[in-house]
Amino acid sequence: MKKHNLLLTSVLVTSVLVACTGNSVKQTGNTLNTTQKEVLKMSYPITKKGDVVDNYFGTDVADPYRWLEDDRSEETGAWVAEENKVTFDYLSQIPYRGQLKSRLAELWNYEKVGAPFKEGDYTYFYKNDGLQNQYVVYRQKDDGKAEVFLDPNSFSEDGTTSLGQLSFSKDGSIAAYAISEGGSDWRKIIIIDVETKKVLETPLIDVKFSDISWFKNEGFYYSSYDKPTGSELSAKTDQHKLYYHVLGQPQKDDKIIFGNTAEQKRRYVSGSVTEDNRFLLISGAISTSGNDLYLKNLTKPNSPLVTITDDFAADTYVIENEGDKLFLVTNLNAPNKKIVTVDASAPESKNWTDFITETDYVLSASTGGGYFFTEYMVDAISKVYQFDYQGNQVREISLPGAGSASALAGHKNESTLYYSFSNYKTPGTIYRYNIDKGNSDVYLKSGAKFDSDTYESQQVFYPSKDGTKVPMIITYKKGLELNGKNPTILYGYGGFNISLTPSFSVARAVWLEQGGIYAVANLRGGGEYGKEWHKAGTQLQKQNVFDDFIAAGEYLIKQNYTSSDYLAIQGGSNGGLLVGAVMTQRPDLMQVALPAVGVLDMLRYHTFTAGAGWAYDYGTAEQSEEMFTYLKAYSPVHNVKAGVSYPATMVTTGDHDDRVVPAHSFKFAAELQAKQAGTAPTLIRIETNAGHGAGTPVSKTIEQYADIYAFTLFNMGFTVLPSASSK
Repeated sequence: MKKHNLLLTSVLVTSVLVACTGNSVKQTGNTLNTTQKEVLKMSYPITKKGDVVDNYFGTDVADPYRWLEDDRSEETGAWVAEENKVTFDYLSQIPYRGQLKSRLAELWNYEKVGAPFKEGDYTYFYKNDGLQNQYVVYRQKDDGKAEVFLDPNSFSEDGTTSLGQLSFSKDGSIAAYAISEGGSDWRKIIIIDVETKKVLETPLIDVKFSDISWFKNEGFYYSSYDKPTGSELSAKTDQHKLYYHVLGQPQKDDKIIFGNTAEQKRRYVSGSVTEDNRFLLISGAISTSGNDLYLKNLTKPNSPLVTITDDFAADTYVIENEGDKLFLVTNLNAPNKKIVTVDASAPESKNWTDFITETDYVLSASTGGGYFFTEYMVDAISKVYQFDYQGNQVREISLPGAGSASALAGHKNESTLYYSFSNYKTPGTIYRYNIDKGNSDVYLKSGAKFDSDTYESQQVFYPSKDGTKVPMIITYKKGLELNGKNPTILYGYGGFNISLTPSFSVARAVWLEQGGIYAVANLRGGGEYGKEWHKAGTQLQKQNVFDDFIAAGEYLIKQNYTSSDYLAIQGGSNGGLLVGAVMTQRPDLMQVALPAVGVLDMLRYHTFTAGAGWAYDYGTAEQSEEMFTYLKAYSPVHNVKAGVSYPATMVTTGDHDDRVVPAHSFKFAAELQAKQAGTAPTLIRIETNAGHGAGTPVSKTIEQYADIYAFTLFNMGFTVLPSASSK
């Protein structure tokens, strides 16, 4: 059964400290005006230091800001308030901050509609009228008038309660949906009658990192951890469990299906039911890479769990079944992934048969309308093919251009599927695909008031430190003069097998309107070239990721797109680590650094929430002396050095981030302000009642981007917006 998510990514926030004489703006032909001179007089509060020291393999490591890990204490709360005051006082003095916010709101204010999907008697779709904080779920029957089904904007007054998972029972008559309050990863699940929209029972609570997968109309499977002791936002959660909820039954009586024994200890567990209600598939993982996979025959009530694979070195999942014939996507002995088949009676890997073989490009697969759809990333750009259930290629699907296509997915009996297509300069358009004929036509064109024809995106390949060729897409206004003076944001991620593919962003469009360049580097550690590309940026090879990013900045400067005076680097989460590591290794490379919700304390990241599951990518300080030494050598918190001039920095985080806890950002900001030798500002912007990013209200997102762009341009020396001046 399909689950329907609307994930809205956004840049987040954080805070800062210590005595500092102020901030400087490099004079690049622009004269400092009165406002800028006044801003230079700002100072910062001093953050106290503790005497905590940890010992790793005989090496003492001081942790003076350990007290900031207590995110619920009054002392930390007071620190957050004081640091936010400094930050917002600074931002309020930037003369064009309001202009940026107004332009962001103006460009954001158009109707946005998601691809429709069919459940039961209704067709559903997400829509935002323009500036609504959260997307609204609408429905219509046949050609009837659309009506509101769920309006998350009514969930809370300030728009900070968001809709997550939305899943329908097999006949579409009952819906279960998850809500997040204040950006937290902890969820509540609410169950309603689809026709009346009446809540059927007491909501389920304390659900985390969970799908909602229905068995018939009787109940559904979901996942969670035991509620931690101590801070709900930062305490370690280590053993994930899969539950089955019977409709009308109290949550306390829900049966644990997997994860209740030491032998079944997994950090991440999920369960999904095949569309024909025949099988339950259970995936368990001890890290963010690799899983074991189990099968239970639901047609036989007391059937045992059968192991499909217990090889944690590979990622494997069931995508489809025809009776007892299973179709699995795997990268076991196939780094770029392939699809195999096996009979459910003997599903072990030794019995697998290739169905769609591995290619030179990374595979993503989906099903709908009785066909398989395979999307391949060719240098991070989509190519999509249609296959029948015998493994024959039916056709390549013609896409509108070079960019990213969303998955073609739906129920097996559908004749029409929908997908969206966009790239860095082209707003997303929804296409309707006729499965039998193979034709696509425009279903809904974007209403964004942005003239994409006046911009261009160019893909380049540049050499990293070790000679590895790394792709990067650079987007800018046509006719751009390569004079080294163009404000440029270089964005990266480089981790967890995640691929950065071209997509449109309203916020990015405003940056481009200012004459800005936006460059995205597809670094090692990501998934753009399969498992080997991912592994090349993990653990004792993590420095490759930072080298790739540094080389991207050097390429942009060498080719005269920009210069260090006009270069900003940006990334979030693992990308926040990227920015923190690069700015401490090469503070001379950039003028501005923008680490968001970053993993910045590499010696302690695994002690919070589900952070231990990231060890596949990072390793841990307790793993070995070699790993400890390697982590300490690049950990941003531990590599801020006194006497170094760091770039203008605005750290951003959310006070309810329970994935990458805000203590990472708090500590890093404290270290920067304590040790900054230069006069560039090191601010921290902490969004209150916000989490890791998903579900952030549009109003907060607009404010965040306005502040980030204002801070960036101001510290590049712009007294007025670039679009209103000529350099």
